[in-house]
Amino acid sequence: MLQITKLCLATSSGITGQRHVATTAARAIDQKWRADKGLPENPNAFGPLTNLPDYTFLDGRPTPLGSNQKKRLLKQQEIATKIVELSGELEFAKQRYERNKVAAATEKQRIIENKLKPKGHLMLQQKK
Repeated sequence: MLQITKLCLATSSGITGQRHVATTAARAIDQKWRADKGLPENPNAFGPLTNLPDYTFLDGRPTPLGSNQKKRLLKQQEIATKIVELSGELEFAKQRYERNKVAAATEKQRIIENKLKPKGHLMLQQKK
């Protein structure tokens, strides 16, 4: 044992210090290729391995949902309800904008009609 440590100490004193910089990519998956093919960024986010059950019963009974499958379904339901809610708000905003535009036009027309009118003999001349 003593001989091994002396050998290690002897060899380690002759080594100069070196620095190594790792230059690995942030993402190992070629994202441009995946985008060109119309695939999702994360290959594990969607597909038969994540969406289908792990096993099936031979007698045709439905298989229970996995824990992540249930979470995904609940998340998709929340997203769907949010989409319906926001689209309803968008329709309401469009209708409100149209009502406000019509109200502004009628107000402008009312102001124009109530402006100063000619009086006296000028008013009499217009009636003829």
